[in-house]
Amino acid sequence: MLAGELALGGAAVVVLEKRRAPTGESRASTLHARTMEILDSRGLLPDLGTPPRQPHGHFGGLPLDLTLPGPHPGQWKVAQAKTEAVLEEWALARGADIRCGHEVSAITDTGDGVEAVALGREGVLRLHASYLVACDGEDSTVRRLAGADFPGQDAGRELLRADVAGIEVPDRRFERLERGLAIAARRPDGVTRVMVHEFGSGTGPRTGPPAFEEIATVWKRVTGEDISGGTPLWANSFGDASRQLTRYRHGRILFAGDAAHRQMPIGGQALNLGLQDAFNLGWKLALHVRGAAPHTLLDTYHSERHAAGRRVLANIRAQALMLLGGAEVEPLRTVFAELTALPDVRTRLAGMISGLDVRYDTGAAPHPLAGLRLPDTALLTGGRTVTTTGLLREGRGLLLDLHPAGRSRPYPAGPPCADGWTGRVRTVSASVPAGSLPTGTERLLVRPDGHVAWAGTGTAGLPTALEHWFGPPA
Repeated sequence: MLAGELALGGAAVVVLEKRRAPTGESRASTLHARTMEILDSRGLLPDLGTPPRQPHGHFGGLPLDLTLPGPHPGQWKVAQAKTEAVLEEWALARGADIRCGHEVSAITDTGDGVEAVALGREGVLRLHASYLVACDGEDSTVRRLAGADFPGQDAGRELLRADVAGIEVPDRRFERLERGLAIAARRPDGVTRVMVHEFGSGTGPRTGPPAFEEIATVWKRVTGEDISGGTPLWANSFGDASRQLTRYRHGRILFAGDAAHRQMPIGGQALNLGLQDAFNLGWKLALHVRGAAPHTLLDTYHSERHAAGRRVLANIRAQALMLLGGAEVEPLRTVFAELTALPDVRTRLAGMISGLDVRYDTGAAPHPLAGLRLPDTALLTGGRTVTTTGLLREGRGLLLDLHPAGRSRPYPAGPPCADGWTGRVRTVSASVPAGSLPTGTERLLVRPDGHVAWAGTGTAGLPTALEHWFGPPA
């Protein structure tokens, strides 16, 4: 995702990947509404095909309606292998250089760039780049080499899981039995994903994935069912560890995704959180390396995404307690079930899990939309209807000069102060249906990631916002 965003923004980018080929494993399979909006804003949704939509998800195993206003309500089931393939093709089409079979072994921040040493098929590869971004997972090599502070807590409990062919067990959705938690979901191809946790069991260090025999044994103790005759396609375990980098930026080395934060993958939030990290960072880093914006723009990546990540990790810790705790958490689950029946509580939790409620501190004057992602809105411009999401597909900023549909503009047309940012910010004059946006929204400055950087009726504060987010005028 990050490679595609950087290439779209005009930066040259090389990806070093230690695997020689995709694994084909689909550990993550959920795309939430905000991620669907992100993919839509880059024109990638058709490549996903027609994934099934589920209106309901869960919070700590308790059913939760995730539908909120927007074009992609609920959650969408897309195999991780499919998501990876779509993003890889997109990045390659934009000019990213992806080099598989190269494992990074050393990094050096030289002050004016970063040198990386990788071991590959043809020996040692040495690269010098302006910046290095670690997207190398929860056991990040770059994080270790950089000595980055990664505080938090280690796993105390774990879920075992496997994709198994040739078994017949009932579907279970977070079923809490006397001895543990059991989850089973049969796919259309006949493969069943099983996940199991035995109440009171802990976790120790693992040097590899659990053996299928271990999973089958725990499954039988918890459910009474024998799955040992099935054929495991893959197996792994994940614990309730919770860690987050103190800083997402270390000079010219930055971190995104699981390299920046480690959490239990509950409710599909981990994959979505990582993609949203990349979407926040890509346009900022591209602007800077092109010389259009100062390096201080990169500091907003840390401030914005560290806060977003901290909030997600907190809700995941709460869910892990409700999921993996034994009889002692039943009173909490009972109270929580009553609370989630309240509309305001349901909306708050759905916004948190879907990513639709993320609001960045843009430093702009107060406005109902400031810092939020701009809702997908139909506009009429040049005699045709467009959507705000469609207008973002170029990966540039967007300055919208709006007036009510069917009415003449009651104030001078055209923003007088955006000419210096031509090429970085696209200006569009359009009419908007009444009631589509909050009152007083006559001009909007939208970042390439879809979040509103500034909104108002005149131009007070607009030049400052343009320079803050897009660099000095040409």
